[in-house]
Amino acid sequence: MRTRIKICGLTRPEDMLAAIDAGADALGLVFYPPSPRCVDLETAAALAQLVPPFVTAVGLFVNAEPQVVRETLATVPLHLLQFHGDEDENYCRQFDRPYIKAARMKPGFDLLQYVSAFPSAQAILLDAFVEGFGGGGNVFDWNLIPQSLPKPLILSGGLDAGNVGDAVVRVRPAAVDVSSGVEAAKGIKDATKIRAFVSAVRAAGMAETD
Repeated sequence: MRTRIKICGLTRPEDMLAAIDAGADALGLVFYPPSPRCVDLETAAALAQLVPPFVTAVGLFVNAEPQVVRETLATVPLHLLQFHGDEDENYCRQFDRPYIKAARMKPGFDLLQYVSAFPSAQAILLDAFVEGFGGGGNVFDWNLIPQSLPKPLILSGGLDAGNVGDAVVRVRPAAVDVSSGVEAAKGIKDATKIRAFVSAVRAAGMAETD
């Protein structure tokens, strides 16, 4: 199966259009105020209007009050929710939207046990453990990933055009997620880097089928 691609942390219309034109499958909007990539509801609603059919609009939250998520959903047409904090299964499934749950990878972390705690998740996103939340643009040790997981795996954490091909071949994730790896500055994407990232994923996928 083709490896899907999510471009996250989009803040500008031109970056949304660059990701769409490059062939991204999903576009991520951040609703975590401490993040430099956080967008307000008015901006997010305008950006979401650019999302074409068959491309997924994803909203990223970290330990948000449920009412905040509901207010966001009332304003921004999100297809999928992404939770990066300490949310549990009951929290994640209360919004009547499909969701993915992030796991913060480090030695000793029991990913299989973690996955079992989220039976309703559509997928588990793997990111590097850092103090605070988010992967900080760091690559974690892919050898920490078990050979078999009962959920689709989305690989994140320090990916860019230079290493994502190797990631696709070695990890064989259902999807890859990139933010800082396609940026000119925090929250400002680089269209050339986006195209190179997408091309590297596609090339690795074709190499696997040869």
